[in-house]
Amino acid sequence: MNSIKLYTIEEVSDILKVTPRTIYTFIKNKNLQAVKIGKYWRVKHHELEKFIERGTK
Repeated sequence: MNSIKLYTIEEVSDILKVTPRTIYTFIKNKNLQAVKIGKYWRVKHHELEKFIERGTK
């Protein structure tokens, strides 16, 4: 089985050099795809790469 790399909101904000609130806004506006597991949001590595390639609108 292939392992899936998931990032926390804090990890994504560190990678993109923005605040966690900005990441939540990207998720809310459907600019960044994320999944909620329990009470925590996670972003797949592949989705983060796609987001970086396309940027924001």
